[in-house]
This record gives sequence, C-alpha cells and structure tokens, in this order.
Amino acid sequence: MFHKTLIASGIALMLAVPLHAAAADGRDLEIDQLKQRVQALEALVQQLAAALPAPAVAAAPTPPPAPPPLASANSGNAFNPKISLILDGSYADYRRPAAEGIPGFLLGEETGPRAEGLALGETELAIEANIDHSFHGWATLAVGAEGDIGVEEAYINTLALPHGLALKFGRFFSDIGYQNHQHAHAWEFVDAPLVYTALLGTQLGDDGLQLRWLAPTDLFLELGAEALRGASFPAGGDERPGIKAYTGFVHLGGDVGTGGSWRLGLSHLRADADDRRSGEASETGFSGSSHLSILDAVYKWAPDGNAATTNFVAQAEYFYRREHGALVHDPEGSADFSNYRGSQQGFYVQGVYQFLPRWRVGARYDRLSASNRLDNPVAGTSLEQLAADGDDPRRYSLMADFSNSEFSRLRLQLNRDQSRPDGQSDDQVLVQYIFSLGSHPAHQF
Repeated sequence: MFHKTLIASGIALMLAVPLHAAAADGRDLEIDQLKQRVQALEALVQQLAAALPAPAVAAAPTPPPAPPPLASANSGNAFNPKISLILDGSYADYRRPAAEGIPGFLLGEETGPRAEGLALGETELAIEANIDHSFHGWATLAVGAEGDIGVEEAYINTLALPHGLALKFGRFFSDIGYQNHQHAHAWEFVDAPLVYTALLGTQLGDDGLQLRWLAPTDLFLELGAEALRGASFPAGGDERPGIKAYTGFVHLGGDVGTGGSWRLGLSHLRADADDRRSGEASETGFSGSSHLSILDAVYKWAPDGNAATTNFVAQAEYFYRREHGALVHDPEGSADFSNYRGSQQGFYVQGVYQFLPRWRVGARYDRLSASNRLDNPVAGTSLEQLAADGDDPRRYSLMADFSNSEFSRLRLQLNRDQSRPDGQSDDQVLVQYIFSLGSHPAHQF
C-alpha cells in the first residue's frame, strides 16, 4: 500500500507542473518543465529504493548428500544379468544295440551313449553377471531329458585381486586338461572323447576352491591349483567330509605369425575314493587312491586372425592314470573282494576346419589302453571285465555342422566305434541340434 502511495504522489507532482506556461514563455520554459519532471522522477526512484526491504543475503546452499559409491563401470548389468537357455537334442542310430562299458575300465555313473532314436538332450539354463567391482557370479542349471534338475555350476569369481591372482569358489568344472571346463554344447563333436568318458566320467566338476596366477609376461603363462570336495568321479563316495581331491595345472601359450595361436597345458589330479560306485547299476565299489596326469595342446589359425570366414582348430590330449586300492562287487549282498592295482592311458586327436562362414567339417581319433592287476577277477562280474583289459578300445569320428548364426547349430556325425565290451564294431549315425535363447558368454581359448 505504501508503494502505491509513493507512485501516485510522483504522478501527481508531474501533473502539477503548469503546462500552459509553455505557450507564453516559449522554448526556455518548456526546457525548465522537462527538467522539473526528470527531478521529480529521480526523487520518486530514491523514495521507492528507500522504502523497499533490503535484499536478504542468500546462504550458501547445503551440498546434497554424496551418492553411494557405484560398484564399477563394468557392472552396469548388476540388475540385468545375462540369461541364456541352451536347447540340445539329437537323433541316434546304432547298427548294434547300444552297449554301456569299455573293456578294461570302470566307468562313472553317467557315461552311457546317447539314447537311440529321437531324444532330448540336456537343457542348460545359465545366469551370469558382475555382482560388484570385486566379484562376478555364474550359475548353470542342467535339466535332464526326464525333467530332473541339477546344479551343474554355481560359483563366484574375484575381479580385483592384485598381482595377477584370481580366486574361484563354489561348484565348477575343473580347469585340468583342455576340454574339461567347456560345457557340452561347446564341444566340437556330439560326444566326449573316450579318454574323458573312461577316466573322468565324461567331465570333472566338483565343489571347491580354485586359485590362478597369470604371470606378467609377454608369453601367456598361467599357474593354478584346486582343492575339491571329492564327490565326483574318479574320487567319489557317499560321505565326503573335508577335501578329498586336489589338482594343479600350468598353461603356456602364444602367437604364431599373424594368424596362429597355440596353448600347451600340463595337469595333475590326485583323488581319494571311498566306495566309489561304477556304472549305472553301481554294482562295483572302489576304495583307494587315483592319480591322473594330462598333457594337452591346441593350435588355432585364421587368416590375419579373423576367424569369421575361415579358421582351423587342432587339439589333442593325452591321459595317464594310476590307481590302487580295493574293489568290492556286491550286486546281491554277497561281496566279492579283490585287491587292485592298475594303469590306464589314452589320447584323442581332432581337427575342425571352417571352410565357409557357416560350414565346418571335422575328424577325430580316440584310443585307450589298460593294464590292470587283480588278485580275484571274479568270473561274470565287472572285476573280470576289468582284468581282461580289452584290446585297445578305439573310435573314428567324422562330423559336419552348419551354424545359421552364433545362436544355432545343426550337426551330423558318423562314428566307427570299436570300444564296445563285446568287442564288436558299431557304425553310428548322430544328428544333433543346439539352439541358444539369450546371450551366452564366449568360452575360454
């Protein structure tokens, strides 16, 4: 209200100046009137400035609370993990009835051939993501053809240990050998090599702890060791307190020219078995120690290192195992016992050539041999089969596959199998499909 009164007074003051005098006194009087009006306006401005309240001095703004530290720049998918579902199915045709077992070897519980005819294989559900700046998580659930669900892998990796160290703990596929850590859908052939079937029960996976060290050298050099529960073949047993299996491995690799790379590996597994059951019927138990050494080599080539159109991969592994202990064959509660000492060895060599962007062909050769000593090879039992050693079981395989994209693959494989317990050769035809729904991380070299 006060401000309005000042403004009204100023206007009245300006209007009070007698404008009619301008006509009588001329131009000088007009100038004096303008000066009076300007002075009146200046006075009005000063009065308004004095009447207005002094502006408040703004206080320095209080800084907002600091946001919680972000996990890491590479953990943007912390709440959006990668999820993939692998569908695996096949058609198998055997000239002879499918047979389980390899002469001279006691196998693990899940080493039988693929089901004959049309059959759904193992469906794999994988989830992985960086947990924060220090840890990465991976889990794989395997769904069997009959609907049974198992935890294939579930582990944590460290991301920020110093000095080239890395730690893994949980359930995982061991890094011994070359192919062991690969999931079945990443194999180059439908089935595992014979040495993996016979000496590792197809694949060694267990609960445990792994420590790796990557050397700060131009040449790739990696050392690692694992401490395992020992619940899996070739250890195994109903009760597994403590640590019953240990592994150690060294990997060495480098480049050859502009398009080639190589890796050599040496691994060793020491396992203690306590009534380890062999075969689907679990009729034979082994208690004792098992020592397995593996030498592996792989070479990869692509023109100028670009594998999109053409590439070639050659790999080979040699296994040697020594076991000693006691065998018990007890199908109906009347145990047949035998002291046992044996050695088994085997190898495979394979090559896969991609000659067009979507087409590959490959060949593989497997061979095994055994020398077993039993003091009581009971006739008509697996003890007799073990003592017979077999006649160097072997297998020849050819394959061709077509990958419409990185998410789908169709494969045809032909086997000449000479590893059957009856000593007969079997010609086998295998057709496989592998489809990936979702993003699946790439596998190691």
